[in-house]
Amino acid sequence: MKNFFTKNGIILLTAVTVIAVVLCIMSAAANGTGFVHNALGVIASPFRAAGGAISGWVSGISDRFESVESLQQENDELRRQVAELERQLRQAEEHSKENERLREAMGLRQQRQDFVFESATVVGESSSNWSSSLTLNKGTNCDIAVGDCVVNEEGFLVGVITDAGLNWSTVTTIIDTASQLGATVFRTGEVTVAQGDLALMHEGLLKLSYLSDGSTLMNGDLVLTSGIGGYYPSDLVIGSVQEIRTDDTGLTKYAILAPQVALDQLQQVFVITDFQIID
Repeated sequence: MKNFFTKNGIILLTAVTVIAVVLCIMSAAANGTGFVHNALGVIASPFRAAGGAISGWVSGISDRFESVESLQQENDELRRQVAELERQLRQAEEHSKENERLREAMGLRQQRQDFVFESATVVGESSSNWSSSLTLNKGTNCDIAVGDCVVNEEGFLVGVITDAGLNWSTVTTIIDTASQLGATVFRTGEVTVAQGDLALMHEGLLKLSYLSDGSTLMNGDLVLTSGIGGYYPSDLVIGSVQEIRTDDTGLTKYAILAPQVALDQLQQVFVITDFQIID
């Protein structure tokens, strides 16, 4: 079988050579060119064709690379434009939220014209096993003082200022273990005390203590600041009754309050720097 391919290969090569020689003679006779010159032209012709094909192939690859590079640049530009649009969208959302807070703040000021407010931004939050506080970006240079109540844009109580510097202040939140406020039940007028509790603080809750023996407190009742003594303003919403319990002695009842404000989501608050005492 090997001899067969070798023999046929020789025959094929001989045939090709003969045909090339005949073509050279015919071309030389017709055009008057030399035999050797024609022979070289015939021999070089396939190589020229191959070279042209290779050149076209290389050119095609180069065009493809240029096309890929162009597409890469377009993709990079599109990604940049998408990132810029996303940034503008986030900024628009932030402006929308800020405008909404300002509208609510204007409503708060109109509703409580007996209060003087100073808006402040929450710049820090601290929570430990026994305390819960916020840090604000304003202080005594804006008339903020220890003892001022702090509310959100809806007028719900956040806590009380317990420390103040020139351009900062600390808010002890209503769930802090040191927090204690005179309170009243909106539905019944019952006067009680809302205070932080070590066990409840971890759940984001506080305690309503000193319920009377004849208390008709119900789940869902709204609890407000009482304003008794004139130290804190009255009618600030503290929270709502979530559950009514009996202490370990089985003699005294107390209630679990859920704050009306999400303390861990605050960005802006309003400090009540002055208020009118309404009897």
